[in-house]
Amino acid sequence: MNSFILKLIACITMFIDHIGYVVFNGKSSFFNYIGRLSFPIFAFQISEGYLHTRNIKKYIIRLLTFAVISQIPFMLFHSILSDEFAINVIFTLLFGLLSIIVYDKCHKLLGILAVIVLGIIAQYAKFDYGFYGVFITFLFYVFSKNKLLLASGFIISTIINYSYKIFQYNKFGIEVVKMAFSYYLPFLICTLFSIIFILMYNKKKGPNTKYLLYLFYPLHLLLIYVLNILI
Repeated sequence: MNSFILKLIACITMFIDHIGYVVFNGKSSFFNYIGRLSFPIFAFQISEGYLHTRNIKKYIIRLLTFAVISQIPFMLFHSILSDEFAINVIFTLLFGLLSIIVYDKCHKLLGILAVIVLGIIAQYAKFDYGFYGVFITFLFYVFSKNKLLLASGFIISTIINYSYKIFQYNKFGIEVVKMAFSYYLPFLICTLFSIIFILMYNKKKGPNTKYLLYLFYPLHLLLIYVLNILI
């Protein structure tokens, strides 16, 4: 499975995830379970992009440019779900990339510090996927040469992330059990399932359509926002 196919899977599942909020009036559904496949694949592609890019400065500028371009479409889409301010996922991926650069170009300890600091900023500044998003992007690079460690690190990180989501509501007893099994467990399982696609990656590029895929993110958010207004 080449890079293009992985990105295509990520884009399609992301679109299914987002369109589900329109179909079900902002409520979670099986559409969103399918959508859990997308982010880990995008995060993995950032780490692979760093390994294969010829010009890291252009890579950073490209991510930053599309992060800025995507913010208004993201805010419009996010208004379907909540009135709270949030920052789109490309900024999260950018923070993951920056932590990788510090780890690789400066010092490993500085890289670990960078991912912690940038992850905390992402969490409290309401970046999409927050600390978890920055961390697994970094993790995919650190363990890029060892599939067992990559898969294990991803699985453990994802379980911790969803466990945190459950207990941050300060509910205990039977309420926690109900929430875990009825809501978070399906999301956890579907998120973990993305590792299968990642491990099938054959390190080949496939068709060069990077700008088409970058543009897909803001354009599909605008489309869904318009559909929500019409429906």
